[in-house]
Order: sequence, then structure tokens, then C-alpha cells
Amino acid sequence: MSIIVLPRTLDAPVSALPKVKPADVKRLARLGIETIRDLLLTLPFDWETFGAPAEVARLVAGQQATVIGTISAISAKQSLRKRIRLTEATLRDDSGAGLKVVWFNQPFIARQLHKGDRIAVAGTVKESRYGAMLEMQNPHHEKLEDDDDVPPSRVGGLMPKYHLVAGLSSRKMAGWIESALPIAGELEDLLPERVRERHRLLPVADAVRLGHRPDTYDQWRDARRRMAFAELFELQAAFALMRASIAAEPATPIPYRQEVIDTFKAGLGFELTRAQRRSTWDAFQDMAKPVPMNRLLNGDVGSGKTAVAAACVAMAHAAGLQSVVMAPTEILARQHLHRFRTYLEASFPGLTVELLVGGQSAAERRRVRAAAASGHCALVVGTHALIEEDVEFTDLGLAVVDEQHRFGTRQRELLRAKGRGRPHFLAMTATPIPRTLALASYGEMSVSVIDEQPPGRTPVETEVLEPDQRQRAYDLVQEHVQAGRQAFVICPLIEESEAVVARSATAEFERLQKDVFPDLRMGLVHGRLKEKDEVMRAFVSGEVQVLVATAVVEVGVDVPNATVMMIEGADRFGLAQLHQFRGRVGRGAEQSYCLLLTDDPTEPALNRLNLMKQIRDGFRLAEEDMRIRGMGELMGSRQHGMSDLAMQALQQPELLSEVRQEAESLLQTDPGFDQNPLLKAAVARRLDLTSIS
Repeated sequence: MSIIVLPRTLDAPVSALPKVKPADVKRLARLGIETIRDLLLTLPFDWETFGAPAEVARLVAGQQATVIGTISAISAKQSLRKRIRLTEATLRDDSGAGLKVVWFNQPFIARQLHKGDRIAVAGTVKESRYGAMLEMQNPHHEKLEDDDDVPPSRVGGLMPKYHLVAGLSSRKMAGWIESALPIAGELEDLLPERVRERHRLLPVADAVRLGHRPDTYDQWRDARRRMAFAELFELQAAFALMRASIAAEPATPIPYRQEVIDTFKAGLGFELTRAQRRSTWDAFQDMAKPVPMNRLLNGDVGSGKTAVAAACVAMAHAAGLQSVVMAPTEILARQHLHRFRTYLEASFPGLTVELLVGGQSAAERRRVRAAAASGHCALVVGTHALIEEDVEFTDLGLAVVDEQHRFGTRQRELLRAKGRGRPHFLAMTATPIPRTLALASYGEMSVSVIDEQPPGRTPVETEVLEPDQRQRAYDLVQEHVQAGRQAFVICPLIEESEAVVARSATAEFERLQKDVFPDLRMGLVHGRLKEKDEVMRAFVSGEVQVLVATAVVEVGVDVPNATVMMIEGADRFGLAQLHQFRGRVGRGAEQSYCLLLTDDPTEPALNRLNLMKQIRDGFRLAEEDMRIRGMGELMGSRQHGMSDLAMQALQQPELLSEVRQEAESLLQTDPGFDQNPLLKAAVARRLDLTSIS
């Protein structure tokens, strides 16, 4: 049987590289790496520094060092106490001084290395518990030629640290990249040469070579800066093109009418905050133009985004135009139906609000579709059912999408296409986003921020509980449920995993129901559960007293009677996400509690969680999360269509500003990027990734 050898081109799959097994292909795919090009463009996120080879006699405990020597003894054994498999070796350099080397759970090393072999090791030097000899545990190692003049190629000096998944190692990644680097010169540079020169950026091939194999940290930093600039440039070029495209399409202007907003405010029953008034005015100014509004309304949990959207609907209705509001779940759509009817129908006779969701009867859906198509309803609130082909509007002037990150670009475009012209578009998100990230993730949109809470909301009391304080959480849940209220229990996983030590929702639900709360009515909801809408409705109605859930309840669930939010494995969530969970309680008049249970009672983990006690503002927490965990960890870089490297670059606002100006300047001189075909092709691909879906 002949063996097919795949050509090693940039677009060849990673399986074309030597020593890449089928299991490795799947692991790399989880990192977004499928081709050799992807692999080369994935630079290390940091480096370990072991320095030039050091003499064993000069080593000190705590030092990170590189040592070259000859193995004088090596054997595989098992520790008596913990039954751990060990490979132990003694390494002696030219001076004759010895270093003990221990590898845990790697018995194969005893088969690969033998007495008399010359090797290089790099690791942290430690005091040995037995004897006077210093030791290294689990060091990097490389077998060397007998020739003393041949230095190690992979061990010592600067050693790369790559983002990994289970089953991969930085050493494996470095080996594959080593075999791919010879074709790095074939990489095309999408950055125009004058942009590169103006910002003193490396050509792409040099950036890749120096990013993976630098001689100094400065070379690596220069490489990363170039790669981050290029990626952000590509993204901002896509946004600039989208803004130009949207501005080129006409929209029906919706004139501002003072009597409309006066009537709206009079019927609310509460005062709009300054931030709500400012955001409403932003939207009114956009809607009055003959080009479509394209605005993101970014507000914290409970900040009153729906009231701003309702004011826009009232203004559109006064201009004789219809509106549509799309939500990601049926339960959230029903909540919006109630709020929009409360805000609008009593104040504006003739302004009717309808609901269109998949859970309705066929007859009810037909009735609502007919009302929308004939113009007999001013606003239709719904889910994905709104973008079905048979849904039509007489004259759609405003489209609103709530929790817009739950929808892809195509879904939003299908909603916009329901108008005869281009409707004005308002997106809402309850995830507080640091400004630089908002500009990068939603760069085609104008951004309004509601950064204050309506007066009168009772702050949620937040407590951090260590493993031995779990009973405190159970007692509080029991106490509140017996007083007629409800509680959430959040778990980080759906099912138990051997790879991750964390409580799963299914196992915890069964345990709590059997051993902790046998007398309470409990429900379970997670993303793979088909009946999740039914369970959520039962919780909203009070039939379920304690809801065990995953992050599926992070946004949009409004249950004023829920007063306890208990979060298992809180250290596994980001601060911004914990803040979203906390926002699910404290929505009624009763004092509410958020209990953060940690499985990691170390000082750094507790310090981070204690920020939840000190800070109630979601935007400040998002900034802290960004500072502690980095942009990529905070938002999930693959989720955003951006690499971890580009996400980290967003912590430099001046860099993002430079990139945005360059992209806009290029579009003015080269509309459509026709003179830059590589950039044009990259932007075309990027336009399918700009949604956070």
C-alpha cells in the first residue's frame, strides 16, 4: 500500500507535519489551529528563562537553570508511600559534580535514556530531601550528540510557553513549529507596506520566526506587537467597511417629537436616570437621520435598558413605523412582552404589543403574523421565530436585539431584512464591557453606556465561603425558602468530568435533592436540557423553589422572588460572569444574598473573589477582571473571533486608536480595499466572525 505524503504548504492540515497524531489534530482544533498557517501564526504567550548551561557545582536552590551532562545512573521505580511511578537519574557534568533528576509518572523516559547518554535538562533547582545532591523535578530534557560542540536545540535559554489543552505540551508545539518554520517565508503580508513602515512593524515572516525562536525577550515582544497590530487592523478594516456599507443604505428618518417623550415619561411611574436620558437622546439623534442607526446599548444588570428601547419604540410608532424586539429565549421574550406593554400600551392608545415565539399554538402565531403584516400592531416581541420567512411587516422602522452576543451576524441581518428599507438597529447587552473591548468587538457600532442604577434597589449582600463553611450556604437557602422565597444554585459543569475537579449540575442536583433539601421542590436546567423553558417557567411561577443550573441563567431571568444566589466553584468563573449571576437576585424588595463557594481557598483566589464584596459596579469589575485574568481569559478569545494575543493588546487603548485610524484612512483612499487584495480577502472572512455567537 502506497503512503500518501501531503504537501507541506501553509494551507495544508497540521496532520501533514511529522509526529502529529489524529488525537493531536483534534486537540489543536480546540485551540483554533487546523492548518500549518494557523500553527505558525500562534505565537507563544510567554517564555521560561533557563539561561546558558551552568556548572552543577555552581547551582543554588531556587535557580532556574540549564545543565548539560552525562547520565551516570538511571532507573524506573515506584514510590512506596504514594505509589507514584518515578524515573530517577543522576547527571554529572565535566567537573564530576552530580545532579539528581526525577520525572514523575513518565516511566517511558527510562526506556528512552540510558547510562552514558549526554543530555541537556532545564528546570528549577531544589534541595533534595535525601542526601546532599541538588535535584530537578520534571525538567525539560533533550538527548544530545556526543560532540561537545553541538548545543541543545530545544532545551535551555528561552523556552516557549504556548496555550494548551489536555494532551498537548509546549515542547510538542515547539517541535511541530520547528518543522513548519522553513515555509514561514511563504506567509503573505496583509499590512500595507506604508502602514508597516509608519509604525515600525516587522514583516510577517520575520515576526513569525522571531516570535517562535527569539534570541531576546525584546525580539519576541516586537513580534507580538506586529501580529497584534495586524490582527486588530484586519478587524477594524472589516468594521470600517461595515460602517460605510450601512451608511450607504437609506433609512426612514424618525423625527424627534417632544410630546412623545413627555407622554412616555409621564406613564412610566418612575424617573429615568441621567444615563438612561443620555442613551435615549443618543438613539433619538441617530433615528432622525436618513442613514440607519447602528447602536449598542451597554448597561449593567438592572440598569434600565428596556425603558430606553421602549422610548425608541414610542418614537417610531409616532412616525407611523413598526418595531420588533428579538430575545434569545422564550422566557426572556415573555418578560419583555410584559415590560413593553406596561411602558407603552396605557400611555399610547392604539400602540399594541404582540408576542411571537415557537411555543405558541399555530393559530396564535398565524394571528400575530397577520397583525404584523397588516400593520395592526406597533411592536412584535419574540425569539428566532421573528426571522422565519413567513413573518412580514408593513413598514418596519426599528429593530432591537437583546443580549445581542447570543445571535450571529446572519440572524441579525435576517431581522434587519424584514423592513422595506433598512430599519434603525439597536442592540442591547447586559454584560458590562470595558471600553477598549467594546470598540474592538463592536467597532461597527456606536456605543451608549448606562453606567448607573435606578434608585431604590437594595444592594445584594455578597459572601465568600470556603469549603468548611458550606453549611452556612445550605442554612441560608433553607431559611429563605421556608420564608416563601426562592434560590439559585449555580454549578460550573453540566456533568462530572475526570479531567476537571468541579461540581456538576446533574450530580449536585441529585445530591442536594436526596441529602440536603429533601423537602424542597427542586428543578434542574442546563444548556443541553430540552425542557429548559418549561423548568424556567416553573421557577418563575414559584412551582420550583430551588433551581440548580449552569451558566445558562447568566442573563435575562427576572424572578423578583429569588433572594439567594449560591455559586459553586466560584473561583472557576470570571468576576464579570459572577456579577451577572448576582444580578439574578435582588430584583424585589427583600434583602438578597450572593454566596460564592470556592474550591480553591488560596490567597490569590480569595483576594479575587473578595473584590465581589467590595465592588458592586459591573464596569469596574470587568476592568478588574481584565487586569487580573487578561482580555482573552475574560471574554474568551475564540468566542470573539480574536486571538489571545490581540485581546491582550486591547489593554493599550492608544494602540487600538492608531489601528482604527489607519483602517479608516486606508478605506478613504481605497474604497472596498480593491488595491489590497490580501486585506480584502481577510476582511471578507472576518465579516463572518465579527458577531459574538
